[in-house]
Amino acid sequence: MRARHRFAAVLLVTSLALAGCGASDGKSASGERAAAAPEAAKGGAPGWAADAASGAAGPKAGAPGAGARQPLPATHVIRTADLAVEVKDATRALAEARTAVEGAGGHVADESTERVGPARVESTLVLRVPQEQYASLLARLSGAGKLLSRKADAKDVTDQVVDVESRVATQRASVARVRALMDRAAELSDVVALEGELSRRQAELESLLARQASLKDRTAMATITLRLSEPERPEQPVDEGGPGFLDALSGGWDALGSTARWVAVVVAAVLPFGAVLAVLYAVWRWLLRPLRARRAAAGSGSSSAQAPGRD
Repeated sequence: MRARHRFAAVLLVTSLALAGCGASDGKSASGERAAAAPEAAKGGAPGWAADAASGAAGPKAGAPGAGARQPLPATHVIRTADLAVEVKDATRALAEARTAVEGAGGHVADESTERVGPARVESTLVLRVPQEQYASLLARLSGAGKLLSRKADAKDVTDQVVDVESRVATQRASVARVRALMDRAAELSDVVALEGELSRRQAELESLLARQASLKDRTAMATITLRLSEPERPEQPVDEGGPGFLDALSGGWDALGSTARWVAVVVAAVLPFGAVLAVLYAVWRWLLRPLRARRAAAGSGSSSAQAPGRD
């Protein structure tokens, strides 16, 4: 019995000695890290590099509840849809779609309307609606007229959202550490180096924040592209009946005008010949004819005078 008690006492003392050695080693290591921090701050760039490395390794080693079960992240989905609907009145359907979207808490992101024919209108709408109203609004828009085509897509981006959120938190902590080092820096060269590093990390943080905002908007609001078109109207048949009174009057008037134009053309073509003939007739009428008559009269007078002498 005494031997057993002695053996248990020896084991207890040995365990306490080993635990004390481990604790002293841990304290000495932490003391060395604490002592190295001011020296790192004085050393400029090596200081903030070592601080960043220790900051990246620190939370993993000393995070409370590291072995605790983490809750599952919420699901983030980007939903898009493309609809083509044929309606009787595109203008009216456009107004109804805009009212329905605004009533559901969404808005019209883009709108274009064009006239295809003399009496046809086509419109294209890009609608942004809340995720919870996406399904009901999609069904309502699909039933606005004759559904020509429908395409819906859902993309799970939960991993991207979680990754960006984690990187944003890490980058913010990194920026905070660099600012803390700048507050402790005493040399001008250290301050310049830290300012350059701060600018770089701040730019990366702003890029991550912009990506986070884009993912938040795309997962919070669904996008629906709606195309509204009117049916093609048949052409009016041509009346093949006989001409009426007005048609006959119009045709006769056109024929009269055409005849008058042709007569004017003929007269203009004959006018030079008529002028020459008129001049020739005037010369014959007033010059040659009287001269011929006088010659005939003179000839008859001489003949009558010679006739009594012969007798």
